[in-house]
Amino acid sequence: MLRILSRPATRLMERWLPDAFIFVIVLTLIAAAAAMLTQGTGPVELIEYWGNGFWSLLSFAMQMLLVLVTGFILASSPPVRRVLGMMAGLTSSRGGAILLVSVVSLAASWINWGFGLVVGAIFAKELARKVRVDYRLLVAAAYSGFVIWHGGLSGSIPLTVATPGHFTENQIGVIPTGETLFSSWNLMILLAVVIAVPLVNRMMLPLEREEVLVDPELLREPQPAPPSARPSPAEWLETSPLLMILIGVPGLAWLALHFLGGGGLNLNVVNFLFLFAGILLHGSPRSLLTALDEGVRGGAGIVVQFPFYAGIMAIMTDSGLAASLSGWFVSISTAETLPFWSFISAGIVNLFVPSGGGQWAVQAPVMLPAAEALGADIAKVVMGVAWGDAWTNLLQPFWALPMLGIAGLKPRDIMGFCVVHLLVVGVIVGGILWVI
Repeated sequence: MLRILSRPATRLMERWLPDAFIFVIVLTLIAAAAAMLTQGTGPVELIEYWGNGFWSLLSFAMQMLLVLVTGFILASSPPVRRVLGMMAGLTSSRGGAILLVSVVSLAASWINWGFGLVVGAIFAKELARKVRVDYRLLVAAAYSGFVIWHGGLSGSIPLTVATPGHFTENQIGVIPTGETLFSSWNLMILLAVVIAVPLVNRMMLPLEREEVLVDPELLREPQPAPPSARPSPAEWLETSPLLMILIGVPGLAWLALHFLGGGGLNLNVVNFLFLFAGILLHGSPRSLLTALDEGVRGGAGIVVQFPFYAGIMAIMTDSGLAASLSGWFVSISTAETLPFWSFISAGIVNLFVPSGGGQWAVQAPVMLPAAEALGADIAKVVMGVAWGDAWTNLLQPFWALPMLGIAGLKPRDIMGFCVVHLLVVGVIVGGILWVI
């Protein structure tokens, strides 16, 4: 049944979903038109909002580029390649490959979203070297595991409200993760999604005659230049492990001090870990730089498109459009249904404000007073917004860009499969939030 459903969805996306850069321009125009029509924002005001916010995600864009590059450096090191190859050898069947990449991506994304994106993409490519299977579905299965990130250890919204001094502490206090991430109902959602995602991916497996296989050029491994018979001092430094050890060991020592001192995982720490582990595992600057050259090629989409998303966020927030959209859903809610409508509204807002932290800053001033006025469970409302933010990432290519850069695909290649997940995950999460 799902295989049959995935066919028209895939054909629709391949035909109608444009390149991710065109997609973000279309979203910009939609946000601008909506702000003018519903908020009365004038054209000059609109341009000011857009231009003033255009560069507000520069540091985040650099972090995302480093997720791709440092993750590729680590995953392309000889020891990690061997481990991934051993894991890929656990299955020789098409269905087994789809299930395996789904489970690995889910586990990695629950630990940390950046880690999940990189590991999923690299592991999908490794499996494609071992098993003859539809490459589009293989990468889509890797990306589908990303949907649980906001219910996992790096979920930015539940971690924000659990941190003393957060911007809504005076209103709701500090909400421990035992009431959000590790609550029985959130673990129920996680379990249901973790079971459903691999099964849905397996059920979408095309017939062998319908498969689209990977271009062998995408699976080519970077090879460092062979050393000279009589290396110069500069060439000796490029191939010697000495410098890698001298800089790599202090890097890992800092990480040890960070974690022993009670520090946690965030995007900068993950990138630091990827980079310095990759430095040591590559063993020579030449090997590292070869992997760097290969990994950075997929980053063009991040560099160009993230400023446009920052402009959209500015239009949505400064014009009041995001707050109005959230407020409309609040107006039709009761104490029991507010978590569900928080989920739906967050899913819509996420298409235009694809950032968990940024989205909470937009929706919290609307959702929290409504939760207090209606007597709703604030922890459930918080997680409703968090799951809504994660849910429509299955349709929004913003977060897929790092993975697609590594895999060498376009959004249209995987989004048909992701639309099926959008429907299934929406029913699971929305249903549980409605019932509880």
